[in-house]
Amino acid sequence: MTKTVTKAGLLSRRRLLTTASAGAVLAASPFRINLLQAEEAPIKIGFPVPLTGPYGAEAQDQVRAGQLAVAQFNDAGGLNGRKAELVVRDDKLNPGEAATRTLELVEKEKVNFVVGSLSAAVQLAINNVTKERGIIFNSISQSDAINEAADFSKYTFHEALNPHMTSGAVGRYAFPKFGKKIAFLTADYAYGHEMVRGFLEVGKEFNIENLGDIRHPLGTTDFSTLLPRLQALKPDILCISNFGRDQQIVLKQATDFGVKKSIQIIAPLLSHASRVAAGAQAFEGVVGGCSFYWGIEDKFASTKAFNDAFRKMYDGKLPTDYGALGYGGVRTVLEAVKSAGTVDTEKVIAALEALKYDYYKGPQYYRKCDHQSVQSVLVIKSKSKDMKNESDVFEVLSTEEPSEKNLRTCEALGHKS
Repeated sequence: MTKTVTKAGLLSRRRLLTTASAGAVLAASPFRINLLQAEEAPIKIGFPVPLTGPYGAEAQDQVRAGQLAVAQFNDAGGLNGRKAELVVRDDKLNPGEAATRTLELVEKEKVNFVVGSLSAAVQLAINNVTKERGIIFNSISQSDAINEAADFSKYTFHEALNPHMTSGAVGRYAFPKFGKKIAFLTADYAYGHEMVRGFLEVGKEFNIENLGDIRHPLGTTDFSTLLPRLQALKPDILCISNFGRDQQIVLKQATDFGVKKSIQIIAPLLSHASRVAAGAQAFEGVVGGCSFYWGIEDKFASTKAFNDAFRKMYDGKLPTDYGALGYGGVRTVLEAVKSAGTVDTEKVIAALEALKYDYYKGPQYYRKCDHQSVQSVLVIKSKSKDMKNESDVFEVLSTEEPSEKNLRTCEALGHKS
């Protein structure tokens, strides 16, 4: 029997063959390959930190811990199989360099998010770029200004402590114990200024007497003309508001000048890396604040888990304070991505705002008005005896538990109620 094919059948068959051919061409075409590659592209997190300069040791710790957070996310399957990648850049502790590197991360590397910084001024430069480009930025360095309405945007999050929180906790501990006559030695940039402001604010509760504030440039190597002037003021407490190499040098010289014999030295922020670099003698007896200390692993299961994962990844080393901030800054963003089920900026912002987390130091959350992480502050003291290991360099004197009452109010920051 002869099979009859109608005109309509011929047209349908031609249409089918044409469609199939087009599909085959599309599947094999560069366009299709590029489309698939775009769908499977890693979730990129830009990570500008000062790998060179006086804060280099702290920055290296931030990178190591950030890489751990990425590795854990990827090992757990990523976002439906889509993996994350940390794209590190050296901002050289310079706001202009930081802005350039951040633009490079956004425009050339096409990062989805930015986490990083280790300077008040640098993080503001990064934040200016990211908020203009609509990119989420989670800062892991101390700053009060980044929470203020003038610099804040909905894309801005702040995983680190801020100076108001840190100086407040240290002041509430130190002023009742050591005396009310206070002298300040201050690094002459935003971080130092904000720390002093915080101490003076909390000092109102204790009627402290401000004997004077002597300021020095960032990168000072000789404090021999400043320390005698401070001693002459005869304070009960000398508050040294600087960081990194500056802090190491001044504490060594203060020890040599015998300042500690009659004056209690406090610092708003004590860095694990600085304590190790300068040694026990320079930091002996100094009281200060920090956001994290590995030794609280007996108190929090999350700290123990973080420490163990870090030990495993880095040949038995323990994470530091700034390392923990690198971990928290990256992990919160990735957990929000997982919760949102997407890298869509608006949905990730909503997920971060809803996040209640305990990843490395106890409970935390981001306050809605300024995206500041509400968290604990540790008051610590350097030690040189009864050390469990080479990383056991601090004693935790007290813990100020997470509370919004220890933050500047939303109204004071310029946010509408």
